[in-house]
Amino acid sequence: MIGIYEEQIKQIPYLHIVKSEDYNLELPTVIYFHGFTSAKEQNLSIAYMLASKGFRVFLPESLHHGERSTGLTDKQMQIAFWDIVIQNVQEIEELRDVLLQNNWLLDGKLGIAGTSMGGITTSAALVKYDWIQAAAVMMGSPRITDYANALIGNFKKYGELPIADNQLQQLLTKIEAMDLSHHVDTLNQRPVMFWHGDKDPVVPFEHSYLFYQDVKETYIDEQNLKFIKEPGVGHKVSRNGYLEATGWFVKHLL
Repeated sequence: MIGIYEEQIKQIPYLHIVKSEDYNLELPTVIYFHGFTSAKEQNLSIAYMLASKGFRVFLPESLHHGERSTGLTDKQMQIAFWDIVIQNVQEIEELRDVLLQNNWLLDGKLGIAGTSMGGITTSAALVKYDWIQAAAVMMGSPRITDYANALIGNFKKYGELPIADNQLQQLLTKIEAMDLSHHVDTLNQRPVMFWHGDKDPVVPFEHSYLFYQDVKETYIDEQNLKFIKEPGVGHKVSRNGYLEATGWFVKHLL
């Protein structure tokens, strides 16, 4: 039987999904981040797929979402977007500490994945943490400086930016430091899969596809880098996408 456990470490609520009989065993683990304005429980389908294969899965709640909602307006949420991503990346370390302290992680086999904002989190995390052993970026951008500038441009179209110029520059500096397209060497041959619908109106398909084209020649083992394009699909991960991500982690972490 697969169990779903509501747990918390410090300020981070997360769902812990694992075969009940394996709860106290050391297992390969995947931390999966939800998208913007979503919540942790909305990724239970892929968590079930992964747990049924023998993984431990953590679904953390992002800042200002779900249980951590602080009642921000839509505009305030949009302004907070990059703060949420940065917080996600920082909190991966705390979630890993939980795994290590409880002897839940088998041989360091930790994968990170996420949808949309969660995919952006995943790309950024690869820059910061060399102990991530595999990743799946589901309709997220590895070119986050470009994405941030596009979002800033949209704000400018409809009025003034809600933050001062010096604050904006500080934020862009933080974003650039986590931009996978600016720090390709941090991939270091690690297995990374990208999934993206080619009609995505929210996160540009070209961001992940062109990045993949740029870096695939740097991979010695071509099986460690994969791009899955779904024609005609918008900003929603298909069941096939979840199955592909599950298979990716089975291949590289089990």
